[in-house]
Amino acid sequence: MTISIKSSSEIQSMRVAGLLASEVLDFITPYVKPGVTTDFLNSLCHNYMVDSQGTVPAPLNYCPPGYKPFPKSICTSVNHQICHGIPSEKTLKSGDIINIDVTVIKDGFHGDTSRMFFVGPPSIAARRLVETTYDALWHGINEVEPGKTLGDIGHAIQKFTESNGFSIVKEFCGHGIGKNFHEAPQVLHYGTPSTGEILLPGMTFTIEPMVNAGKANVRELSDGWTIVTKDKSLSAQWEHTILVTENGYEILTVSAGSPDLHKNIK
Repeated sequence: MTISIKSSSEIQSMRVAGLLASEVLDFITPYVKPGVTTDFLNSLCHNYMVDSQGTVPAPLNYCPPGYKPFPKSICTSVNHQICHGIPSEKTLKSGDIINIDVTVIKDGFHGDTSRMFFVGPPSIAARRLVETTYDALWHGINEVEPGKTLGDIGHAIQKFTESNGFSIVKEFCGHGIGKNFHEAPQVLHYGTPSTGEILLPGMTFTIEPMVNAGKANVRELSDGWTIVTKDKSLSAQWEHTILVTENGYEILTVSAGSPDLHKNIK
C-alpha cells in the first residue's frame, strides 16, 4: 500500500481532528478516579464526542478483517491490559493504571491519541513504567525528520526501553493515518537504524509504544479484542499522531491539557 502524502488542506484537517481527539482526553481526566467504571468513562467520552464536538468515535463498530465489531467508543486498558481493552462494568481502584485511547473522525479525517492515567497514588514500579514509556515515545518522536527512516524511530524506542529493563510489545505498532483509521506505513517500535521507509514531508502516522514491566509475550482475551501481558505484568502505552514537516515534525494531538512536551531527549 502506498504511503499517503498529505496536502496542505489535508494537513489542516488533520490538525483539527488531532486537537479534538486530545481534547477528549482533557475532558475525561477529572473523571478517572477510584470507584468509577470504564464503561462510565466510555459513556462520558461518547457523549462529549458526539454532542459537544460533533465528531464520530472511530472505534465504535470498527471491524477490521478477522474481528467482530468493537462495541465501544474508546479503548480502556487497565494494569496488565496492553491495548484494545473494552470498557466494562469493572470498577477502577486506587493504584490502578489505565490507558485511554481515543480516535475521532471530523470531516472525514482521523485524530488518534492515548494517555496513561494513575487511578489514585501509583506504586513506585507503576510510576516508573508509565514515565519510562512516555520518555520512550519521545525518543521515537525526536527521530522524525525528512531523510530519517522508520527503523530509526523503532530503534530509538527499543534501545531506550530495553536499557531501562522493560520490554517492547512487537505484535502491535503505530500506523499511518488520515482519511483512513489505519493506513501505510506500519510504525514498529523496534528496529534497525537506517532501514525501512524513508520519512518524507507530508507523512502522518502514529507512534504508540507499548511497554511491559515483565516479558514481552502477549495473549488475546476471549472477547477477541483485549490484549494482555502473558505474565500478568503491568503494561503502559502513550500515543501521538505525528506529521513529518520540511525540517522535522509537528505533533497533531496536542491540547491545553496535554502532559508537558519533552524536547530533544537523547
